[in-house]
Amino acid sequence: MIRVVVADDHAAIRAGLVMILGDADGVEVVGEAADGAEAVRLAKRLEPDVVLMDIRMPGVDGIEATRQLSGVCEVLVLTTFDLDEYVRGALRAGAAGFLLKSVESSALVDAVRQVAAGDGVLAPSVTRRVMREFASSVPRSRPAGLDTLTEREVEVLHCLGEGLSNHQIGRKLHIGETTVKTHVSRVLTKLDLRSRVQAAILAQEAGLLDGLGDDQVSGGPARP
Repeated sequence: MIRVVVADDHAAIRAGLVMILGDADGVEVVGEAADGAEAVRLAKRLEPDVVLMDIRMPGVDGIEATRQLSGVCEVLVLTTFDLDEYVRGALRAGAAGFLLKSVESSALVDAVRQVAAGDGVLAPSVTRRVMREFASSVPRSRPAGLDTLTEREVEVLHCLGEGLSNHQIGRKLHIGETTVKTHVSRVLTKLDLRSRVQAAILAQEAGLLDGLGDDQVSGGPARP
């Protein structure tokens, strides 16, 4: 059972999200929060698998709450706005995914399942520009810590940059998903990253994916 906390300051929207998730097989909403501070308190007490997090909330906003929950649980940001500052802020804070509230109910449930399984999710409308913006935001250089990765971990990092899920990485490298998760965890630790989405961005920034076509950095929902 996937345990979820829903954080949104609008009661009607929160109720709708709870209804959607509550009707999904294998998903249980264990808590509701009206602001970021409450979301952090609930997540630390209830230990959910995923927090579905709004960004614009009073007091502690969703980005700061996401930052505080790094290492506690996965955070899937769900917002009305796909403004670049929100996308950047959420991903740099360690969000495992970013979706718009216009997402179909089935896609939302699928995204929650993906994030709970350790995969990342980005809304199709923002995937390409986000990856390109992050890739061009700093000079291409060899990131600190890259030399500490094993050959297999470099392969996994490359796969993350391609947007592959754990299942897809396993098939490509001919290893089990449990082994993939172990390698991903080690990559994040060695590179001091908060999420696989950040790892995908780092792979772009380092130029590891030079030569990939647009169809390999877009689509949807993407799974960094």
